[in-house]
Amino acid sequence: MSQAQKTRPWLFRTYAGHSTATASNALYRGNLAKGQTGLSVAFDLPTQTGYDSDHELSKGEVGKVGVPVCHLGDMRALFDQIPLEQMNTSMTINATAPWLLALYIAAAEEQGADISKLQGTVQNDIIKEYLSRGTYICPPRPSLRMITDVAAYTRQHLPKWNPMNVCSYHLQEAGATPEQELAFALATAVAVLDDLKGKVPPEHFPAMVGRISFFVNAGIRFVTEMCKMRAFVELWDEITAERYGVEDAKFRRFRYGVQVNSLGLTEQQPENNVYRILLEMLAVTLSKNARARAVQLPAWNEALGLPRPWDQQWSLRMQQILAFETDLLEYEDLFDGNPAVTRKVDALKEGARAELAQIDGMGGAVESIEYMKRQLVEANAERISRIETSETTVIGVNKFTTGEPSPLTSGPDAIMVADPEAEADQIARLAAWRQDRDGAAVAAALEKLREAARSGTNIMEPSIAAAKAGATTGEWGDVVRAAFGQYRAPTGVSRSPSNRTEGLDEIREAVNAVSDRLGERLKFLVGKPGLDGHSNGAEQIAARARDCGMEIAYEGIRLTPAEIVAACRAEAPHVLGLSILSGSHVPLLEDLMARLKTEGLDIPVVAGGIIPDDDAARLRALGVAKVYTPKDFELNRIMFDIVALADPQAVAAQ
Repeated sequence: MSQAQKTRPWLFRTYAGHSTATASNALYRGNLAKGQTGLSVAFDLPTQTGYDSDHELSKGEVGKVGVPVCHLGDMRALFDQIPLEQMNTSMTINATAPWLLALYIAAAEEQGADISKLQGTVQNDIIKEYLSRGTYICPPRPSLRMITDVAAYTRQHLPKWNPMNVCSYHLQEAGATPEQELAFALATAVAVLDDLKGKVPPEHFPAMVGRISFFVNAGIRFVTEMCKMRAFVELWDEITAERYGVEDAKFRRFRYGVQVNSLGLTEQQPENNVYRILLEMLAVTLSKNARARAVQLPAWNEALGLPRPWDQQWSLRMQQILAFETDLLEYEDLFDGNPAVTRKVDALKEGARAELAQIDGMGGAVESIEYMKRQLVEANAERISRIETSETTVIGVNKFTTGEPSPLTSGPDAIMVADPEAEADQIARLAAWRQDRDGAAVAAALEKLREAARSGTNIMEPSIAAAKAGATTGEWGDVVRAAFGQYRAPTGVSRSPSNRTEGLDEIREAVNAVSDRLGERLKFLVGKPGLDGHSNGAEQIAARARDCGMEIAYEGIRLTPAEIVAACRAEAPHVLGLSILSGSHVPLLEDLMARLKTEGLDIPVVAGGIIPDDDAARLRALGVAKVYTPKDFELNRIMFDIVALADPQAVAAQ
C-alpha cells in the first residue's frame, strides 16, 4: 500500500500545564515543535473548582497539577504565538467548563480568529466528577443545565467544537470493571442528550448527537480493552439509532480520545511502565473500526512525581513510532470476523446493558450517583484485594520484585519540581489584574451572569461578556455557587462493614484488643485537605479500616486544615489519616500540624500521596508518624500501623 493510501493517524497529544500560563505556553510550543498535533490543557485545581489563586482553599495548590487561569490575561498568555483558529485544543475542565470556554473564545477573538472555525473539546462531564474525580461545584441538576448550555451555544457559534467529552477515564481509575465503565459513561451521555433535546431544534439534534465525544481509559489487559472499545462503538450506534432516532450513520459514530491507564503505573521498577503504556496504547489503535481519534500517553515516571519535558517527549515518540514506522495504518480492521473477539464484545455488551437497565430503572444517571459511587468503591476494593493476594500479577510489585535499581530515577533532576515561586508570582499578577481593570464593567457583567443563572437563560453569552470585562475565575465561581448552591458528593463508604473477610482475622483481633485497652472502639478519621479530588485512595483506606473493625469518620473531599482540626475536636479520633495526591502535601501538612499543636490535640497523623523521599523526610520532621506512597499497596500493613499508633501500650513503651 502506498504512503498516500494509509489511514491518517490520530491526533498526537500530551496532557500538560504547570506553574504559570507563560511557562505552560513555552512547554506547548516546544511540544508542537516536536511533532505534537493537538494540545491537551491541564488546569490546576483552583481553576477546576472555581477559585482564584489567592483563595484560602488554593493555598499550596496553585500551578501544581496544571496551569492556573484566573482571567483573560492568563488565557492570552497561555496561547501566545499559538494560532487558535488552526489548533485543535482539548481542555480537561468540567465544573468551570463554561467559563474556561468563554475565556478561550475571548482570547481567540483577540487573535482575530473566526470563532466558527475553532476546533477542540471541553470535557464538561460533571457526573464522573461526583463519582471519581471530585472537581465539582454545584448539585447535579444545575450542573447538567450548564453542560447543555455549553452544547447549545456551540451548535450556533462553534459548530466544529465538541461541547462534551463523556469521560470514562476516571471511572476505570476508580476501579470500574469494563462493564461498569461502558454503562456509567453511556448513561451519562444519555442524561446529557435527554436534557439537550429541549434546547436544540429537532432538525439540528442529530448533528448535536454527533458532536458528543468520549474520553476513555485503556488498561493493561489490552485484548479486553480493545473489545471494550468495539463494544462502545456498537452500543453507541445502538443507543443513538434506537433511543434518539438518528438515521445518518456519521452522527452515530463513536468518537473518542484516550489517555491510557495511570492507575497501573508503579513506583516500583518504574521503567516497566514504558511497556505498560505501549501495550495499553495498542488497545485503542489496533482495531481500525474502534480506533481513537486522539491519544495522549502518561509519562513512565508519573507515579514518582511531575514528568520532565524529556519524559513527555518519550511518550510522544512512542505514538509516532507506532504511526509512522509500523505498517498498522495500512490495513483494514484486523479483528472483524474473529470469533473470540465477537464473543468477548457480546459479553461486555450484555453486562453493560444490564447495568444500563439498572440505572434507567432508578431514573437515569443523575438519580443514580450514590448507587454508581458505591459500586465503584466496591469494585476498587476487589481490585486491590486481588493485587494484595497476588491473584492479579503486577511485575515488580507482587512478583519479580528483585532487580537492579533504575538508573533513570537517580539524581536531583529525575523528576520535575514545580517552581516554588510560581504561586506568589501568580497571586501578584492576579492582584495587578484586579487593580488595572474597569471594576464597574466587571460588576455589571457579573450581574448579568447572575440574572442568567437565575432565569435559566443560556449562561455562555454572559460568561463571555464577563471574561472580556476582566472578571476572574473565582468571581464566576462565586456567582454559580450563590445561584445553584454547593454540593458534597457521596463518598461510597458506609460506616457498616462489608462482607469482605478474607485475610482480615488477624487485624480484627488486633483492633479489638486495642479497643479494649482504649476503653472504646478505635476511631480513625480520614481527611482530604486542599482541593485534591482524587479520593480513591482515601476511600479504600476508610473502607478497609471499617472492615477491620475500626470506627471510621470520613466526610469526603475538599476540606481546609481548619475544618479537619474542627473534625478532630468533634470526633476525637485516635489516629488521623490524610490523603493528598496533588503535590501540595508540604504546605497543607505544615498548616495542619501547626493547628493541631495550637489546639493541644495530640493525635498521631499518617499521610499518603505521591510524595518524593525528600518531602517524606520533611513531613516526618513536622511530626507526621507515617508516610505512604503508591508502593505501599498492602492495605493490611497500613492497618497494623494505625493500630500500633493508637495502642496505649505502644505509646507508653515509647
